[in-house]
Amino acid sequence: MSASIREQLEQREREILGRQASTSATSKGRVRAEPEDPIRPAFQRDRDRIIHTKAFRRLKHKTQVFFSPTGDHYRTRLTHTLEVAQIARTIAKVLRLHEELTEAIALGHDLGHTPFGHAGERVLSGLAPVGFNHYEQSLRIVDVLENDRQGLNLTWEVRDGIARHSKGKHGLPVGAPPEHRASTIEGQVARVADIVAYVNHDIDDAVRAGIIGEASLPKEAVELLGPSSSTRIGALVTDVVHQSLDGGLSEIRMSDPVLHALIDLRSYLFDAVYENEVATAEFGKASGILGGLWEKVRQRPEEFLDLRTVEHEGADVAALDFLAGMTDRYAVRLFEQLFIPKPWVETGRRFD
Repeated sequence: MSASIREQLEQREREILGRQASTSATSKGRVRAEPEDPIRPAFQRDRDRIIHTKAFRRLKHKTQVFFSPTGDHYRTRLTHTLEVAQIARTIAKVLRLHEELTEAIALGHDLGHTPFGHAGERVLSGLAPVGFNHYEQSLRIVDVLENDRQGLNLTWEVRDGIARHSKGKHGLPVGAPPEHRASTIEGQVARVADIVAYVNHDIDDAVRAGIIGEASLPKEAVELLGPSSSTRIGALVTDVVHQSLDGGLSEIRMSDPVLHALIDLRSYLFDAVYENEVATAEFGKASGILGGLWEKVRQRPEEFLDLRTVEHEGADVAALDFLAGMTDRYAVRLFEQLFIPKPWVETGRRFD
């Protein structure tokens, strides 16, 4: 019997990919066993499942940095995700890693992000007794919430990459302890691609918004990496590729000077943009919106919350699922509906 198209593609992976790369045929598998697709190998199938989720589509109306920007060219959470996927796949291709596994992790890494960007995440973390982390919510979306609470049943490798992509304000994009980095090389690529993408595109957006000027960027970092987003991304990707190859692909690496330059740019962004009073002025209002909605939806669970979640996990978890899944504009619209009085419209009727 001749091999299926999927089996032929799996054989091609074994022939083309590097020794350290993950392969579809050797995946640790899914939580629930299911028949293989006749055409698509496992990681390609996962990538496709993520793209077709409701959570992925909602990213187009979720804030990256600037809340409800009026310009057409500011990034959203969706465009950020696509830029991460492009950078990650470029690195994976050169290193002969599994491109579709890398892409699947990149496309799924921010599915659980809140409305109103990182400010929204801080608000929900403070409201919920159980706390909140967007990477944990991303995993919950693919494991539980999508597909009418059946989840996507993704492979272990994609789930691991999504769960371990986050770095935070002080986390390292490379060189983190094994327990804090993805188990696959592909997951480590997605992690470094995330910071390469957001540091550069957030600088670009902040300059466009007039929050910062290019002359105020850390001088040594600019001299080393380049004066524009594209040249900096090119320099960072080139360094990652060469350093990782020189290290035998035991892990994803960067040279110390380039890593320090990237960290300096990120620190500058936190000081000048993410925590800048002008850029974050509207987020005070966003905090009020999410706080008000948190109380209201928990008071009326039958109207807003998934009652199966309320029954099995509690109202707080159900409220987190509901609020974290909102787009910016839906959160604003629901707040107006619940808290802003409607104007009285005269009907012309007479009451004698």
